[in-house]
Amino acid sequence: MGTSQRLAEHYDLRAEEKQLERYAKTAGPLQSLSDRELALDKQPVTTYPQLRRVKAWVRFGPQPARVNALLLRSTDTAVGIEFTIAEKTYRCWAWGNAVELAG
Repeated sequence: MGTSQRLAEHYDLRAEEKQLERYAKTAGPLQSLSDRELALDKQPVTTYPQLRRVKAWVRFGPQPARVNALLLRSTDTAVGIEFTIAEKTYRCWAWGNAVELAG
């Protein structure tokens, strides 16, 4: 891989980070699934002792964003994730199909 390709990837990552920072500051609060959607009183929750890296779709207000996150827990239909933007840690529940294991 050439130097220019590595630099392009670096600048793309920085642009994505800046976009996420903007969403977190201006688009609205981080959305999480409601208690009704989670139905934790009817579904077992699995907690993972070894955290796994995932890519997840989340929403700040109405704005969708894809983040690199850690998988903390899950049910049959949802996942609890944690991610950091600009040194601030966020946690939320997302639908399971909005998350994929990071490579």
